[in-house]
Amino acid sequence: MRHPTKAVDPVDPTRVRTRPAHFAWIDHRLRDRRRDLSLEAIALLLFLPLAADRTGCSFWAAATIAKKLGLREGDVIQARSRLVAKGLLASRSPLSQLLPLEDPRP
Repeated sequence: MRHPTKAVDPVDPTRVRTRPAHFAWIDHRLRDRRRDLSLEAIALLLFLPLAADRTGCSFWAAATIAKKLGLREGDVIQARSRLVAKGLLASRSPLSQLLPLEDPRP
């Protein structure tokens, strides 16, 4: 998909989003790695930045995350383990830390 080369007029210019002070972001490089991740892992990667502090650390328990995401606690624990194995997350119970994405090696 090609991105427009010039600015685009919003569909509803009265409702243009602005970044709030508490803005959380997801690294766009994850879209290229999505095939390597389960849906539960993707959900966890989308949730954790919303629950993390400015250093990427979150103390949210797996049971609480599972309730918020509508998943089973075991699925969250397994997704967390897979993200650790892939180098996307560091974990030391009860702390999880989002890690910066490394550029893929050639």
